[in-house]
Amino acid sequence: MVPANKILQVAKDENVDIIGLSGLITPSLDEMVYVAEEMQRLGMKIPLLIGGATTSKTHTALKIDPAYKGPVIHVLDASKSVPNVSSLLSEESADTVISFKQQYADLREKRLKNAKVKQFVSIADARKNKLQIDWANYTPPVPKFEGIKVFNDYSIEELSEYIDWTPFFTSWQLAGKYPNILEDNIVGVEAKKLFNDAQSLLRRIVDENWLTAKGIFSLFPANSLNDDDINIYQNDDRKDVVVKLNNLRQQTKKADGLSYNCLSDFIAPESSHKKDYIGAFAVTTGIGIEKWVKHFEENNDDYNAIMLKAIADRLAEAFAERLHERVRKEFWAYDTRESLNNNDLIKEKYQGIRPAPGYPACPEHSEKEKLFSLLNVTESIGIKLTESYAMYPAAAVSGWYFSHPQSKYFGIRSIDKDQVEDYKSRKGTDFEERLLNPLISN
Repeated sequence: MVPANKILQVAKDENVDIIGLSGLITPSLDEMVYVAEEMQRLGMKIPLLIGGATTSKTHTALKIDPAYKGPVIHVLDASKSVPNVSSLLSEESADTVISFKQQYADLREKRLKNAKVKQFVSIADARKNKLQIDWANYTPPVPKFEGIKVFNDYSIEELSEYIDWTPFFTSWQLAGKYPNILEDNIVGVEAKKLFNDAQSLLRRIVDENWLTAKGIFSLFPANSLNDDDINIYQNDDRKDVVVKLNNLRQQTKKADGLSYNCLSDFIAPESSHKKDYIGAFAVTTGIGIEKWVKHFEENNDDYNAIMLKAIADRLAEAFAERLHERVRKEFWAYDTRESLNNNDLIKEKYQGIRPAPGYPACPEHSEKEKLFSLLNVTESIGIKLTESYAMYPAAAVSGWYFSHPQSKYFGIRSIDKDQVEDYKSRKGTDFEERLLNPLISN
């Protein structure tokens, strides 16, 4: 990939009117700050548009706008780009820029007034107050399946039955839960039209084989260590460690009696002498999507281009849901009697979890590299990792499987400096601390 500073230099030399950045995952946020700093260093004055799933007006105001004296505009969604660009290129652009600069300054001032100093416990104390699991009276389930399982063309028709439609409407800025949103007094009419259009396009996707769904998973022998890491072994004799997973632990001060959670808590420690296991998976429903997105865009049909991407994203999440169900009931087979409908699955009423690197329980994205290496993901099913650890095709999901009945989802929003140093020492000298920036307490 071409470095950002070289791209910016070309943009400057070619008198580009506007630069737009889109952030899909949290490491993108720091890259945006870097781009803003580079634009300032190069003496550029053109507008910088900020958008994407992980961005926000607040982050733009606090981190990006102060780094660049030129116009910085946060765009809530793609549909707002055209009016914003038109305004920035009009004769009244100065008024637009002043308005946004003032909004960001007001946000920073408000944030400063409301800022509270976060309180942390030390990482040592957090580990002392970890979730207590009675490993002595628990026997981890042994997977029924061994090896690596690859799905080269999973049924899109089957996956469509597992779609959670609520996030689909959210992506179109329509608030409400499916199916109630279809009868909503405010957005119901628009939601119904959108849903009917989605159903028609989904039918074409299935009938005409527009997309190919590919997936891979495996179940590995594993044990946790005292410093929040998890060893994954070559085989069940547990002599050779294939990879060590580095995890973060909750550290923000809690009320007495509450645990400070870490994913390693859900895997039997080596000291227990219990043979535990962990799963890894990656799925995509984005194979073949480029052809059809290009087709729609060339025909000036942005609506269906965006619709196709949104449906592909929902199918990828549905694939993750369906595969996890099969793992619980068939491959790991630790809950063969599970009988849940799709609404129950969406509400996560099953035993076990499937946290994904980059999400709240494991927010540091570079661990994704270990998962991809373990499963040989790119060579097996074609999902690639970008420099900032985003997956391509974008309609993709990857993560870990935990089976323990007490395993649960949790969030890590901020960590203190002692855990930063501890984590860096566990990750090794090649680890870039900037990957922790979204979590580091100011």
